[in-house]
Amino acid sequence: MLQFPAFMTQYPTSTRIIPTSLLLPSQWPNPQSDELLLAIEEAELEQKYNDIRKISSNIIVIGKTTAENDKEDFDDEADDDDADNAEESEGDEFEQETKTYLMERWQPRRGRGRGRGSYSSSSHTQQSNVSNYPSTRKPTLNHISSDNNEKHDNNDPDNLPNLTGSCPYMCPVDERTRRERLRDLAIFERLNGNPTQSSSNLAVKKFCRTISTKDVRDLDLRPILVLEDTLNHLLNIFGSKSQPFEVIHDFIFDRTRSIRQDLSMQGIITGDQAIGIYEKIVKFHIISHHKLHRNIVNSDLGSNISPMHHLNMEQLTKTLSSLYHLYDQTWKPNPEFYSFYVLLHLGSDHQPTGESLSLWLQKLPSSVMKSKEMMFSRRLLRYSRFGNFKKFLQTVDSEASCLQYYILEPFICEVRAFGLLCLNHGGYKLNPYPLVDICKHLFMEEFDVESFCKDCGLETYTSEDGTKFMPTKQTSFCSPKGSRKYYPMVSKRLKILYDEVPEII
Repeated sequence: MLQFPAFMTQYPTSTRIIPTSLLLPSQWPNPQSDELLLAIEEAELEQKYNDIRKISSNIIVIGKTTAENDKEDFDDEADDDDADNAEESEGDEFEQETKTYLMERWQPRRGRGRGRGSYSSSSHTQQSNVSNYPSTRKPTLNHISSDNNEKHDNNDPDNLPNLTGSCPYMCPVDERTRRERLRDLAIFERLNGNPTQSSSNLAVKKFCRTISTKDVRDLDLRPILVLEDTLNHLLNIFGSKSQPFEVIHDFIFDRTRSIRQDLSMQGIITGDQAIGIYEKIVKFHIISHHKLHRNIVNSDLGSNISPMHHLNMEQLTKTLSSLYHLYDQTWKPNPEFYSFYVLLHLGSDHQPTGESLSLWLQKLPSSVMKSKEMMFSRRLLRYSRFGNFKKFLQTVDSEASCLQYYILEPFICEVRAFGLLCLNHGGYKLNPYPLVDICKHLFMEEFDVESFCKDCGLETYTSEDGTKFMPTKQTSFCSPKGSRKYYPMVSKRLKILYDEVPEII
């Protein structure tokens, strides 16, 4: 029962019946006639028509300024009676068509029920209205001209020629001749130091950024056996010390891209030879990553080497992606190379690598996920996210391979800084921390720890007996991102990595 407190003497237990006269008016208005409904509909239609006319009058032609639109409106009004301007403007056509469409759509149909007529027009009326409107749909592929179709067909991968490299040299003869004429020979390609002369044993094909497959001949591409010999020649130069490392890296960086380009244009996506080439290129980029980082933190050329380091990381990611595709085709994965992708996600400043790591891990076969290389990289990822710096450094010291350590080395400084932060805030203020104990936690030498504390804004002091301490609870800690010093890990197993790059390629 409806309850209205204003009409009740007792609330909420009142049982008095509310008079019907208070709930229902004594007289309801009579049902509306068809004529009255039609008048209401016409008034509503007129209101909608006025709204549409206001909107259409403010339409601006896209691609023209407001002044030009205003000028066109003024010219249309002035020349309304001229023969050249006999046709209505686009806004008037739209207005007239809209009015006709709405009049037909809102025409009530009598004889079907009481009250309002049906506002839906017949299917024949809808089809006629639609046919009167100009088509505003965007052109589809079926509406493209034959010239455009031919253009798309030329770029269709199915219509591209099947290329098979037949060049027997590391560099095609035509390219070598042109580069000799243009004095475009790298220092490693010059015969007896002459910038205008080279030979088939020195010149290596350059990477071409803008190239079309349909314009390439078989003589311009090298078969896979020649590509293997070319890569071995480049790696021999990589191990030499005749030039600064930046010069060597720049030369091999470009020529390995050319090797990958030749493989891609010939459609070589399977085979142990292709996998071996990509694996060697990945190793080259990882070692370059290690050496370029050393140069950044230990020299004054960091501003010039930093872009080179960024480009090297970019090509490393692309080469790994191509290598994983080859693994999928041949079902011969190398778990260590999969672990590189996980380790590249460590650090707060790692570069985006496309797909998220969690989705990428879900697609890996179980044999790869259970391998010791992947288990190692996943443990490091978990330790870094949980902030367990001690376990992280211990695992690197005991299990990291040479290439894995080269990827991890830039991130180790960040882990050490976090560990020093924990020791500073977690210690007791009256008991300073001995630097000897910090050395064991961070795998550093004592003099390196003292310098590292200064990089982090922390003070140290020496006691009367010569023991060095770090006071805890210091508030001056700062991130050592600006530090240009390199502190190697104190590890007998990894000691060989600090001196020279071993022969791992």
